Amino acid sequence: MIKPDFSQALPSELGALHFVGIGGSGMSGIARLFLAAGYTVTGSDRSENHNTEALRALGATISIGHNAENLGGADTLVFTGALWPDNPEYLLAVERGIPTLHRSQALAWLINSQRLIAVAGAHGKTTSTGMIVTSLLAQGADPSFVNGGVIQSLGVSSAPGSGELFVVEADESDGSFLLYDTAVALITNVDADHLDHYGSHDAFDAAFVEFAGNASELVVVSSDDPGAVRVSTSLVASGALEGKKLLSFGEADGADVRMHSVVTDGPVSFVINYAGVDYPAVLRIPGHHNALNATGAFAVLVGLGFPPEAALAGIEAFGGTERRFELHGTVRGVSVYDDYAHHPTEVSAALSAARSVVGSGKVIAVHQPHLYSRTQMMAGDFAHTYEQLADHTVVLDVYGAREDPIPGVTGALVSERFEDAGRVNYLPDWQEAADYAASIAEPGDIIMTLSCGDVYRIVPQILQSLANSSGSVNNAGPVGDAEAAELTASLGGPASTPGK
Repeated sequence: MIKPDFSQALPSELGALHFVGIGGSGMSGIARLFLAAGYTVTGSDRSENHNTEALRALGATISIGHNAENLGGADTLVFTGALWPDNPEYLLAVERGIPTLHRSQALAWLINSQRLIAVAGAHGKTTSTGMIVTSLLAQGADPSFVNGGVIQSLGVSSAPGSGELFVVEADESDGSFLLYDTAVALITNVDADHLDHYGSHDAFDAAFVEFAGNASELVVVSSDDPGAVRVSTSLVASGALEGKKLLSFGEADGADVRMHSVVTDGPVSFVINYAGVDYPAVLRIPGHHNALNATGAFAVLVGLGFPPEAALAGIEAFGGTERRFELHGTVRGVSVYDDYAHHPTEVSAALSAARSVVGSGKVIAVHQPHLYSRTQMMAGDFAHTYEQLADHTVVLDVYGAREDPIPGVTGALVSERFEDAGRVNYLPDWQEAADYAASIAEPGDIIMTLSCGDVYRIVPQILQSLANSSGSVNNAGPVGDAEAAELTASLGGPASTPGK
């Protein structure tokens, strides 16, 4: 992948912009904001998806396939972290000497002087960002925002607002979250990931210390996550918080915003204690982890001065984001969900949420390993998590995204680490995997796909396999070829250039 130069000064004017990988979730959201601001936007991607279609409707010119001629007369090229350095559009931009900006640099340019709330952490960023945005909108604050996933109630992942606040999901994977001129920093957790970029756990921690230290007004940090506690301890010891407000959140006794009395049977309910007052809450989405996300979002909002009752009511109205415990259909009593989880901690949270709603049914996981390096380093952790929390796991092959293959690294690395080989199947053929998952599912069970790769594309095959394995179909209706094709299109069609 291309290593962006974050030290370069941003140009004063960008002119016409060309986005390479425009169909990705992050890239499409940023492109949408530039279109709304009146800029000429062109772009390219490997294939069509719902993001490219939506951007075309807004006025973007989009080419499918990567060719040098797609650059046209663009004044600035914007690229994703997943772009390879031999991309012909990128090479022509370099040859012409026009600015080539990582998507985070384009976003930093766009934010300009607005008051920025940046949400960072190895897990929970998208949901926490969505909760903050939903609550701010409910309170009439009308923020601009860019999220890593579509907020279901809004139908978009980004939008311009008339208010002074700008909310972003800040990506730590390549250090680009350090670019922003942040007013309020929320750190959901510091669970080491992306060590292919950082090289060590200490370097990963140090990046979060720098991120929080850069915040000019408020730092909100987990009181429960060990990595987050290390970061806050370093911040206090270094004096980096002088003149700023620090709020901790979580279940720890000493948390400034403390969550307690959590009930996860069905829609999660809990109580938040802030400034000596208890505020009960019930979310529309399940899972203990989402109660924690809500508590962090609440801490941001009250830290900014919003009334606690109104802040929490707005959070309770949040209905989820796409690809986060998202239900896609129920066939013969089997519910099929998709989730973006791609790290053992995220998988644990997603499967625990599934457990809280499945009752006496089984949880059947379909795992697509994401990145060769992560699979190589964490195969045992993935196996342990799935074996503990899923009744059966189907493992697909690795989605490499921005990485070249590593010899010997396949999905089999995960399946081979299960202690009970009878609870896992390594099935790299997707149709075989869909048929097998459907064959072992019974009414009341959940089948859940998990990965930030393109595993969502197997969902129509699973629904079709469920329909084919029985004549009776519940809720989702009969799933024929046309319906499966329509669902595939609604899930984004063939994989686009990854946004992460």
